[in-house]
Order: sequence, then structure tokens, then C-alpha cells
Amino acid sequence: MTDLTDLSLAQMRDGLRAKSFSARELAAAHVSAVEGARALNAFLVETPEHAMKAAEAADAALARGEAKPLAGIPLGIKDLFCTEGVPTTAASKILEGFVPPYESTVSARLFGDGAGMLGKLNMDQFAMGSSNETSAFGNVLSPWRGQGNAALVPGGSSGGSSSAVAARLCAGATGTDTGGSIRQPAAFTGIAGIKPTYGRCSRWGIVAFASSLDQAGPMARDVRDCAILLKSMAGFDPKDSTSLDVPVPDYEAALTGSLRGKRVGIPKEYRLDGMPPEIEALWRRGIDWAKDAGAEVVDVSLPHTKYALPTYYIVAPAEASSNLARYDGVRYGLRAGPEKGSLIDMYEATRAAGFGPEVKRRIMIGTYVLSAGYYDAYYLKAQKVRALIARDFEDAWASCDLLLTPTAPSAAFAFGAKSDDPIAMYLNDVFTVPSSLAGLPAMSVPAGLDKDGLPLGLQIIGRALDEEGVLNAGYAIERAANFAAKPERWW
Repeated sequence: MTDLTDLSLAQMRDGLRAKSFSARELAAAHVSAVEGARALNAFLVETPEHAMKAAEAADAALARGEAKPLAGIPLGIKDLFCTEGVPTTAASKILEGFVPPYESTVSARLFGDGAGMLGKLNMDQFAMGSSNETSAFGNVLSPWRGQGNAALVPGGSSGGSSSAVAARLCAGATGTDTGGSIRQPAAFTGIAGIKPTYGRCSRWGIVAFASSLDQAGPMARDVRDCAILLKSMAGFDPKDSTSLDVPVPDYEAALTGSLRGKRVGIPKEYRLDGMPPEIEALWRRGIDWAKDAGAEVVDVSLPHTKYALPTYYIVAPAEASSNLARYDGVRYGLRAGPEKGSLIDMYEATRAAGFGPEVKRRIMIGTYVLSAGYYDAYYLKAQKVRALIARDFEDAWASCDLLLTPTAPSAAFAFGAKSDDPIAMYLNDVFTVPSSLAGLPAMSVPAGLDKDGLPLGLQIIGRALDEEGVLNAGYAIERAANFAAKPERWW
């Protein structure tokens, strides 16, 4: 029999219903895989008891014929999601030891549909990073290896999620995407991941980075698995003022693989100077695959694309500086400073000790652009440019239904290759940030390998609330690409 951890989430679900194996056997196989892969540092907290308890409940429900959609499916939860009774740190020392007394809406929905939690996944601190080198609890390693067996980054900020799914440690995982933090790590590790429309999934109970951008989404082995997970994760939540009160479709049922009657746009501004030829070649193959699936391919223009990164790196840090002001050493988390010092001394010592260098950099940028003398010059102007970027997409929808682009400008790189140059690191998000600023659904699917045998992804962007169209286009690309590569076990 195929190793249970090699099955896709859909195969696990169907196998459980066919009584090919029990939920307890499935959970035990994944618990063992997690324990055997600690060298990856993908999990910050392991919760085998949660997974086994959910498995026992799933077996009982399956025996009664009352199984819920995710009964017995073992998942990993990014450490940005608050989990009741289980430590949640956002991979930062300032929240070390914090145990939430409540459950995030997204994780509660997954568990309510029968899923079990294998543990909390490592990530870039407060979701700030593109390589998982900013976690206060050590780097996550990609299960893929580079030339000369070099250790590679798994992407970020959802690097623990991407590493765990690619290494077959969990059936799927939650991620969050502010400027590309689901899609870029998915591309780096050869898995699928979708950022839904802003407001499609509740942000309640997710540690905030940039509130007008943050959005939860699933990361899994393939497009079908993402569709299954998104159905459970999405939905209106009155506790989140930005949650959209719209019906949640059956995303899995929308996967036909046919793009007949669809127009797929190719934005000319995404052809960057110095883009590796293999990324360009993969993009061209993706265009051919879209045509083969029945789509009409058209050229489109998104003229303000070149302003997207600078706009993002004003808006996101500004919101972060506001959101992270709550970590002051008074109510929860770390407290540092002299016993007889002033309140200001405690604030300064706590934040100096608790926040890492990248978080401090973004807080300082954000505070600067919000300050009295610079608010109009930077933050207000960035908001106006953001509106123009969103309008570019609206104009594009007049001539197309979906957009096809590369996900990232390169394959995964070695640790330290870009960590000394923040601008080089930020450029990892050049293809993912524009759709985040516009709040649009976008997903990455694994589509090929580079010259070193490392995964490359293609990105599909859709209209607001058209996750069905995005997932179906991803499914068509996935079937044509027939991506079957997986990392060789070394851990």
C-alpha cells in the first residue's frame, strides 16, 4: 500500500470513507513523520494529542456514516493563528509563552469540519519576511536541496507551512498572505497555495501584520486539496469587520480543467529586465497550456505595476507599526527592563528584546511614513497609488477573465543569499504584491523545474470573489504541467 503520508488530501478523505485505512492510522503516520523531520524546524509546537483525538472522533463519525468534510485529515496550523490552549507566538520572542484562551475563526472552522492539528508551524516573525530567516526560533529548512547539497530557504512568511506540506508531514496547512506569503513559498517548494479575495476568510484570531492586506488561505499538495480546504476556511464572520457576507461555493465541484470561453491576460509589465530565461520559458509554456485548455490568450497592460512594491513597503509597514504598538510588555508576552525603571524604560527594553531586526526595520519605516511631516508625502500618496493599481486590474477585466504570470522571479535560494540586502529580499514579492494591494484572489501552482532541479510556480490572478475561476485555471495548468517531482528525503 502507498505510504499514507504520500496520499493527497482528497485521496486521504476518499480512503477514509472507503475504509481503506482508519483515521487513527492516518494520524499516527503523520505524527511519526513530524517527529522524524525535526531537522527541518518546520514545527514550533507539536500537538500529537490533538491529531489523535480528532482521529478517534473521525473514526466514530465514519462508523456512524456522519463524517464531516475534513474528518480525520491531519493539518498544520501556521503560528499566526491563535489556537486555544496551544502556544501562539507569531515566531517572535515578544509573544513567547503566550497561550490564547480562544480559537481563531479559520482554525475553528477546520476543526469543526473534523480536521486534526499536528502542531503550530514556524514562520517569519510576525509574517515579515520572504525566506523564513526572521523567525526568533530558527530558520525553517526547505526539504529541497540546492547545488552541492546546499540548504535552501522554503520561502516566507509561510515557510513552515510550505516545508511541512512539501515534505509530506501534513495533508495541508494554513498560511497567510499579505504580499505573497502563501504563493511565493508554495512556488519555492513545489506545492499549491491560494490567497483568496480579501475578506473571504476571517482575520479574527490571526495575529495582525497589515490589516488591509492580511488574508488567510490554504497550502496543499495540489489544486484540488486547496479547493477542499478553502471551502472549510471561508465564510462570513461577524467578529471581523472586513469579512464578506457572501455565499461560499463548492470550489472542488468547479474543477473541470476546461478554460473554453475564458480569456487569459498576459500583463506586459511582468516581463522584467534581467528575469531568468527559464522563468520566461516556463511562462510561455503556461500560455500554451492555457490555449490547449481552450482559453483565448490576450495581452493586457497594468501600467502602475512598477509602483506596486514601493507602495506596498509604505502601506504594510505603516499598518504594522500601528498593529504592533500593542506589544508593550504590560498585558501579555515578554516584559523586560529594570525593576525600578520608568514605564518608557520598560516599553523600550521589552520591544528591543522582543522584536527581531526585520520587525524593527518595518516598525521604524511605518512610524516614519505616518509621522506628521511625512504622512502626506508618503502614506497618503501610497494610498492613492494603491487605488490606481486596483483600477488597472478593473480595466484589465474588460478584456480578460484571468491573468497568468510567474509566481516568483527565481527558484529558492540559499540561506544568507539575500538577507544582507533588504531590497533584494523585497523583490521576491514583485509578482505577488500587486494583486494583494488590489485584494484579488491569486494562486500559485507548481509548473516546472529550473536547471538545478528546483521547483518553479505559475500564478493565476482572478476577479474579486472568483476563486472558482482561479482554482479551475490552476487545475488546468496543473494537469498540463503534470508536476510530479518531490524532494528526496535527507532529513
